[in-house]
Formats: sequence, structure tokens, C-alpha cells
Amino acid sequence: MEHFSCRFGMEKKMVIKLIEMELPVGEKLVVAKNRICSREDNGHLGRISIVSGIHGDELEGQYVCYEVARRIAENPMALQGIVDIYPAVNPIGVAMSHRNMPRLEMDMNRIFPGNSKGDMFERAAASVVEDLIGSDICIDIHASNIFVKEIPQVRLDEESADRLLPFAKLMNVDMIWVNASETVHEATLAYSMNVLGVPSMVVEMGQGSSISRAYGNQVVDGIFNLMYEMGLWTNTPPQAQMPVISSEGKVEIICSETDGLFLPCIGNSHYVKKGDTIGEIVDPWSGKRKQSVLAGKDGLVFTLRIYPVVYPGDLIARVVTDIT
Repeated sequence: MEHFSCRFGMEKKMVIKLIEMELPVGEKLVVAKNRICSREDNGHLGRISIVSGIHGDELEGQYVCYEVARRIAENPMALQGIVDIYPAVNPIGVAMSHRNMPRLEMDMNRIFPGNSKGDMFERAAASVVEDLIGSDICIDIHASNIFVKEIPQVRLDEESADRLLPFAKLMNVDMIWVNASETVHEATLAYSMNVLGVPSMVVEMGQGSSISRAYGNQVVDGIFNLMYEMGLWTNTPPQAQMPVISSEGKVEIICSETDGLFLPCIGNSHYVKKGDTIGEIVDPWSGKRKQSVLAGKDGLVFTLRIYPVVYPGDLIARVVTDIT
């Protein structure tokens, strides 16, 4: 690993290259992290790792990385541990705002824990996993695609939920979604790290290829709340809100029944009653309404279609239907 260190105030910052590989076009693939730690390092500091940019078009985590580093630099004396920030695990995808690895069209979140003797991207994934070992907790930040918008939420799988739920409740998100284990892909970063003994949870928020500062600041408040409870941060953070908690069987998935333009009638994070209108699908050619999209149950809309053009079967909304 290659290290570049500098000091600001009472914290130490160090850019560490996890892996560097030559590309055929004369460029380099470099995966790096920013390590920020309190200057008094006695070898027993707690450590939180924040990962972003596994999908190159999911930029919400980029803002979170910036804001976490900025707040620490603003109050360096409050840091009592190690914060590892991985802004761009898929750096080529982030540079091109492309979800997968460009040209190969490989989803990086389907190759963890990687292979140190495999192809280029398997080695990159393995280097990240190896470096994350030893973290007290890992937060893997994602956004949605360009079609739908998600409220800030933590996603857990059933196998890890009991261990991770206390951490997730500190994250200041609107919702915690516990997914059935059979729906969770075993080659994701979070699943791999949990198997390897590093408590890891996925934060999902916002929309692909965009940044919501409001959502980002909400999650950053949650990260500092978590750090405070872990003893990594001494300044009292804003009080975290209590999230809605749901499981797979308590989510209504609403899809379009026809093609046309979807026009929402409500905003995201909106409470609906059974029969309420979520939006309309209209035909711009005839001027007719083709479908009224209705809530099938009472609940909270946590996913909402943003991109207007729809075809039959496209996701319109997800609604938490049994709120605890």
C-alpha cells in the first residue's frame, strides 16, 4: 500500500492506495481510502469504515464522504478513533457516472469478496475486503437508479438483523428494511463483510446520478450519532429520529399496468390510505388518463417513480404497509 499523510489540527489524514493496476489504455485503476484518525493513537482506537461508489452512478455517498471529512476537520479535537473513507470503490464507473464497470458491464457488487489472484476487478474487490477487516462497523452507501427515488433507509438481511438493528436505529434514517435472506445476494460487499465478522449495513437513499444534500446531511448526522455511541466522537450529535421498521412481507410493491407518462400526485415519504391516488399514467397522444395508480394498503411511500416514461411492469412505488 502507498501512503500519503498530512496533519490538520489534532487529527491525522492519510490517503492510502489499496491497489493500483495498469489499464490497456495507458491509464491506471486506483482504489484508495482516506484514513482520518485522532493524533493520539495508542493502537486501541475504534474504527468505522464508510464505503461509497461501488456503483458509479450512485453519487449520494460522494457527498456523505465529503461532509464526514469536512465535519471532522472542523472539530478535530472531538475525534477519538479512526474513520476510514472509501469514496470510489469503482473509480472508473464514478468518473463516467456509469453504474457498472465500463465496457465489461460487470456489477462490482456481485463479485465480493473478490479474488486476489483473479481478474482486475476481482483483485480490486479483494483489496477492499482485506482492508475493511478490523473495522468495528462498515457502512456501505448506495443510491437508487435514475428512475426512482428512495427515502433514507438502512437495509439489513434477516441473518444479520439481530446484531445490526441497534446500530441501524442510530443512523437517523426514515426506515429500516429487513430483507428475507433468500433475496439478498451473497456476493455483495455488506453480505461478505458480515460473513467475515465485520458488522456491515447498507444505507440507501436518493436517486441515481444526483445528490440530495438534505438526505446526505440526514445520514451524516446519523453517522456521527453512531460514532458518538461507539466512543469515536465526543461532541453531542443531533438526536436521531426513530425509523419505521419493516420486513419483506410488509412492503407493497406497485407496478404500472400500462405504458405512458407517470405523473405523481404525492411526494416521497408520504403516508397513504388504501385507495389513495399515488399518481396517474397518461397518454400524451390522446390526452387520456390510462391508469390511476392507487395504494392497495395503508402505509408510508418510501420508493417513488421519478422518471416519467413507463411501460407495463415498471416499478412505480413501494409502500411500508405495517409500521412499527
